[in-house]
Amino acid sequence: MKKPSPNRFTLGYVAILGATLALAILAGWTAVAAAIDDYAYDWMFRLHPPAATSPHCLILAIDDATFSAMGGVAAYRAMLAKALELLAPVQPKVVAIDMVLADKEDAAEDARLLHAMQATKNLVLVAHLQGGRWENPLDEFRRAATALGHDRADELSRDGVTRQIPLEERTEQERHWALALETFRLARGQRILESPDDLQIGSEVIPAPRTPDSDRALRVLFSREPVPRISLLELVDKPELAERFRGQAVFVGVTSISATYDRVATPNGQGRIPGVEVHAQLFETLERGQFLTNASNLAVLGFCIVVGILAGLIFAFLSGWLAYTTAGVMLLAAHATPFLLFRAGLVFPFFAPLASAWLTAIAAASYQHFVVRRALRASETERHRYQQAIHFVTHEMRTPLTAIQGSSELMGRYNLSEEKRKQIAEMINVESKRLARMIQTFLDVERLSDGEMELKREPFEVREIVGTCLGRVLPLAERKNIRILTRELDGNLEGDRELMEYAVYNLLNNAVKYSPADTQITVACRLVAVGKDAAQLRLSVEDQGIGMDAKELRQIFQKFYRTKRAEASGVAGTGIGLSIVEQIVHHHGGKMEVISQPGQGSCFTVVFAARSRASQPPAVSV
Repeated sequence: MKKPSPNRFTLGYVAILGATLALAILAGWTAVAAAIDDYAYDWMFRLHPPAATSPHCLILAIDDATFSAMGGVAAYRAMLAKALELLAPVQPKVVAIDMVLADKEDAAEDARLLHAMQATKNLVLVAHLQGGRWENPLDEFRRAATALGHDRADELSRDGVTRQIPLEERTEQERHWALALETFRLARGQRILESPDDLQIGSEVIPAPRTPDSDRALRVLFSREPVPRISLLELVDKPELAERFRGQAVFVGVTSISATYDRVATPNGQGRIPGVEVHAQLFETLERGQFLTNASNLAVLGFCIVVGILAGLIFAFLSGWLAYTTAGVMLLAAHATPFLLFRAGLVFPFFAPLASAWLTAIAAASYQHFVVRRALRASETERHRYQQAIHFVTHEMRTPLTAIQGSSELMGRYNLSEEKRKQIAEMINVESKRLARMIQTFLDVERLSDGEMELKREPFEVREIVGTCLGRVLPLAERKNIRILTRELDGNLEGDRELMEYAVYNLLNNAVKYSPADTQITVACRLVAVGKDAAQLRLSVEDQGIGMDAKELRQIFQKFYRTKRAEASGVAGTGIGLSIVEQIVHHHGGKMEVISQPGQGSCFTVVFAARSRASQPPAVSV
């Protein structure tokens, strides 16, 4: 009996889905996927911008007009001193200066600026990290400041778009919070409490987990409207404008295009904004208390696995339009999920989930499609096989049935002598037994091919089964005046006698059937030495028919294959007999050899391995 094999279809299906899902997830870590995720984020950001709120800070800008009118780059410190002097009477809540004051310049101007700083409450200066080293303000300026924050605005992102700002930057010796975060802390009058997952300032919890880079990046909710700004030149010309800064957080910085290249792009896609406004936008984000957080890698991986499993289940349990409709709904849900989560404040990658959904759905649909087609072809082949099998059985049974039918008609129509009736009754009995054996042989071969039966083990002589087969085939040979010559028939066999008898009879019957009249068929069985201690038992049937070419010889044992000699002879063969012979010989441990050339006949040889012995031909276990 054959042991049931594992369900290769299910294993293959799972393997294909697993490989496709792994490919999609790995692709989600590539630079192309990251670029697509960024593009999708910008699109969703523009589609669902942050809600408009009242501003919580102002920008005191050194714009183009101020830059030109007040002395240019050389007068920066004089401009800052003037700005702080004008702001001092209105006492802003916090003043943050987005300019690195690291170098000594004019002593008088530095002293004036220092005096203005000392008169300013809650002053925040910036430090710049370059090449792993901090560029800090002059010591006297630093001592006058309440806090020091870094000025990084992520302008060196993959595509130059600032989507997030690191709230923390550090070296081995020194760490600084972001300029906007220090401004927010001072505006709230609270200190920063930090944990691995977030920061807390008063009652405000900021979801900025510490990353491997230790930067605690936070996504900035850039508003469509710019942060309100007043130029320093306007404030100088109209000192009454200073009242607008009373009790406010103020960011002082350069916005002039000609004075600085400190400009960055934002997801809004509305052109570049100066760096000081980026910090002001981060401050506004902190004031709103509404944040965009990134989905965890584990959540993304789980979503990818879920959609992959869903795609597999859909095409495993559904078929036709229902399967494709359900898969379409799943794909729409996968497309909508990042946007819906974005509206809820969660940034979910776009590429990996969609790649997982699409690739697994396509793989599942394709696999099922080809498997269904293969199953359909197998079903058609099986149906054709059984049709041919029935044709074969009916064709093979025609001879004994004809004999039985003719004999029974003779017995019923004529008044025969008792001796003649006994002869006919004996013939009917023989032919009916032959018919029963034929059916049983066919069933046994089918069961043998399916592994549902074991071969019998009984000894018999080659001469004996050849003689039996010759007795059945001689009447057919005599009608065509074909001589059957038997040479040496040596050797004994051990195996299933009935099956081997069928195989030998089929070879003899084919030789007669496909040979022209007045020819000769030779049958022989010889023990041939092939080595010192090895031998072969070779049972051959040779005819003088039309023969076969090399192409036919390669296909001769395929089921339902009909040779040219069968077509030329006009004999209605099914092409299944030789395939059964080949199966019988194979299951007995032997092999078939065929030598044939067009116009020179064919020789079919059954070969079994044997051990050589001196005198008595051996019994070959088959």
